[in-house]
Amino acid sequence: MKARAFLRWETALFVLLLLIAIVGAARTDGGFLAGQNLFYLGLDIGEIAIMALPLTLVIVAAEIDLSVASVLGLSSALIGALWNAGWALETILPLVLLVGAVCGAFNGVLVTRMGLPSLAVTIGTLALYRGLALIVLGDHAVADFPATYTRFGTTPLPGTPIPYPIALFAMLAVVFGLLLHATAFGRAVFALGANEEAARFSGIRVKRNKELLFILSGVLSALAGIVYTFRFSSARADNGTGLELAVVAAVLLGGVSIFGGRGTIGGVILAVLVLGALRNVLILADTSTEVLTVVTGLLLLASVLAPAIIQGILNRFKRPIEGAPS
Repeated sequence: MKARAFLRWETALFVLLLLIAIVGAARTDGGFLAGQNLFYLGLDIGEIAIMALPLTLVIVAAEIDLSVASVLGLSSALIGALWNAGWALETILPLVLLVGAVCGAFNGVLVTRMGLPSLAVTIGTLALYRGLALIVLGDHAVADFPATYTRFGTTPLPGTPIPYPIALFAMLAVVFGLLLHATAFGRAVFALGANEEAARFSGIRVKRNKELLFILSGVLSALAGIVYTFRFSSARADNGTGLELAVVAAVLLGGVSIFGGRGTIGGVILAVLVLGALRNVLILADTSTEVLTVVTGLLLLASVLAPAIIQGILNRFKRPIEGAPS
């Protein structure tokens, strides 16, 4: 049992995070652990962390949503276009979240009602939503937002190095952790990923639950678009381009099985921190963006291969226990 606990994927991620922090602090003369650097690290992972939460549930249910960054871009473009048209932000922001829900529902309907694979559907809507963003705002940038809103994305909680977007993520992580691990809905999500036919025969409403997962993904991607826009104080149609790779990498590195049925919100949180800390250390070491992309790709591969290897090791520990006399 001790060996199994030691070999838990979350334990490995926690140890890796500690190693990155120790090495980062040593190579930067403590600069990595400075409050200002931790603040910027938090800002850097905010949108990825928010989008990773619902995507965790989607992948546990054996589906995927690759359109998350495009929904972010569409949300940012809408904020800019409507603000330019004279709308109040108090009206724009709920409307943007609603549009995110519609984008997610569109993905969900294509997957559940038409029986299309979510990989193909969301590759298509990845291009569709990014194209709509360009139609809405073109290649313009809108930047004259009120300081009341932009401060949300650029200032820390009083007396701490924690940015407001990370505080928002922490609250959402609690909600999604309870949703996945402590509710009947969460058990249904695991059942969908483990065996969809068995879940259907046991009375789980497969289509409705999957549509709800895609809607949650759309809404939180739109929320990430709001955070991104105010963090950079710039609404652009190409905001968040390519972020879907980082979000998927974070979820898979967190131990969520790409085949569904297994994963934890805690593992994904640790994976987001690992990816963010590693990226931060590499940036402090003046590493090029090309190397950063290679490292992200390698981690994505490792996140798929390593759990299978660890599971094999765990099974070797498990066999003597199964064969033991009762």
